Amino acid sequence: MSSAGTTGEHQVSWLRSNQIALTAHLDRLRGLLEAQISDTAMSKDASEEVASPDAADAFGDLCLLFDLSDFERDVLLLCAGAELDSRISQLCGQLDEYGRNGTVTFELACAVLPDAHWSAILPTSSLREWHLIDVDSMHGSRTLVQSQLRIQERVLHHLTGLNYLDERLAALMRECDLPDGLLPSHEDSSNRMANILADPEPSIVMITGGDVRLRRSVAAAAANQLHARLFSMSSSDTPVDPSERDALARLWEREAKLSPVMLMIDCESSLPQSTGFALADAIRSDAIVSCREPLAQRTGSHKKVIWIELARPTSRERRDWWIRGSEKTAAALNGHLDAIASQFDLSPGEIDAAKASAKGPDPIDLWEACRAQARTTIDDLAQRIEAISTWDDLVLPRAQIAALQQIGAHMRQRLKVYEDWGFASMSSRGLGMSTLFAGSSGTGKTMAAEVLSNELRLDLYRIDLSQIVSKYVGETEKNLKRVFDAAEHGGVILLFDEADALFGKRSEVKDSHDRYANIEISYLLQQMEAYRGLAILTTNQRSALDTAFLRRLRFIVEFPFPDASMRADIWRRVFPKATPQTGLNFTKLSRLGVPGGNIRNMALNAAFVAADDGEEVSMSHILKAARMEYAKLEKPLTEAETSDWIVQ
Repeated sequence: MSSAGTTGEHQVSWLRSNQIALTAHLDRLRGLLEAQISDTAMSKDASEEVASPDAADAFGDLCLLFDLSDFERDVLLLCAGAELDSRISQLCGQLDEYGRNGTVTFELACAVLPDAHWSAILPTSSLREWHLIDVDSMHGSRTLVQSQLRIQERVLHHLTGLNYLDERLAALMRECDLPDGLLPSHEDSSNRMANILADPEPSIVMITGGDVRLRRSVAAAAANQLHARLFSMSSSDTPVDPSERDALARLWEREAKLSPVMLMIDCESSLPQSTGFALADAIRSDAIVSCREPLAQRTGSHKKVIWIELARPTSRERRDWWIRGSEKTAAALNGHLDAIASQFDLSPGEIDAAKASAKGPDPIDLWEACRAQARTTIDDLAQRIEAISTWDDLVLPRAQIAALQQIGAHMRQRLKVYEDWGFASMSSRGLGMSTLFAGSSGTGKTMAAEVLSNELRLDLYRIDLSQIVSKYVGETEKNLKRVFDAAEHGGVILLFDEADALFGKRSEVKDSHDRYANIEISYLLQQMEAYRGLAILTTNQRSALDTAFLRRLRFIVEFPFPDASMRADIWRRVFPKATPQTGLNFTKLSRLGVPGGNIRNMALNAAFVAADDGEEVSMSHILKAARMEYAKLEKPLTEAETSDWIVQ
């Protein structure tokens, strides 16, 4: 017989015996009520026939879990009986001097149940603290003892053997799927987490590293070792009000007592992290907090906090996961798999998603699927540039073209040099390929970055320094770390535009602000040295950069102001093949003393002018566009530049 079949039969058998036990509990209660009506004493043996809690059934188990007194047990049973047995409801109606149609009140419970005590109705009692019953005092002038007592629906169904997640929790939480295996390093982390959670002393396990899917998988595997299901909720859904947060904590604690479940709070966004930690601390059982990086332990925490940082998968582990269970994939990717595994720092779940989204085990399709997976971690931190420029669009001297091609070669051969030839094992410093593009505005720095992006089939992201630099101490470093960690995830190309705004000459230390600004720059240099991707920094003023910063760069490429021959070449390439042209003289156009960026602006504006005139692009249209561009630059358009453009 299969284990599934055995488990199913055992469940049916338990439900049957639980129903028999619950019926016996209700029969004893009904006997008490009938004896009260007939004003006869129920025998001691009969009244205590099933008085002792027995963990073999749901009701007895619940009484033990919540440490209910005999009277509290009978109050809960009375509330349940009013819902489950119409005869008990009718008896309550007969005993109620106010004739409230079988309503259960504390006054009624004290009158008919033995060993009554007032503390059972206190807000701190087990019945109310654990939300086993509700006190309905919404009926006018009723006193507390005359208010209706109702068993909570989740508890009622539990007594009948039917378990589910309370609907108030289900609206905030989702069950985490058990992973189909883990990497060896992550399996070790999961085992460690399971050992921590098995300790009777409650703790907060803070799991960091990787993406949120990986952290959920590791935690779900740990919970499964303890025969529990894992649920996760976002810290942004955590109540800010302390009383509401404590109520949610008690509700979850009740759930954890009723069924084997564990909670993980996802602190992905920065603002609500403190409330997420506060909820984990308010829960008097174990809780798991998931975040990108460790949160500072809050002072006054009631529980010990243990950190588990997930190791970044090695390229070898990623390679093994790519071919896991698929000989077809391994054969199709032969010769390409090492490059994919090295370039994209994906978790097992992301690798599976990439394989599922690709059209098949084709290297190019899988490469593009990996790019799409990696984008999810950095799209919120930087602006992705759709790279469309190619080598044919780039007009630069041979030396600069050769330098850019050398950068591409370094990127393509990273795996061989770093991994196969052992450079990565010697030191993590100096492995980054940080590059400086220096030159005046419009000389092709961003276009060159696009060309490399296209050449290497890697995403290009522009970093907005205004969003990275923060006036708050320590925030700039956190922002930079998020950017570099996300970039490492997909091996993207980072473009720090006008980098001299952040990386200028370090100031003399005159106050604490200057000292901290220098710390930020030093931290950035360390990140750049450790980043294995390509970080491109652009500046209009190379002389403004600190020489200590320049020494740490792998490449420095100067983008000169284009001479006349280069400007003529730019004019020849600037118009798409589909653009209708007539009488354009590129030698004459090259006399305009502006770089390529301005030339592209004039070409585009001239095309719009010609389209509006219903004509092909001509020298007269470019002349109009040139006047507009020069006016924007606050620069005079001289007669020498345009005197013979238009022949009368």
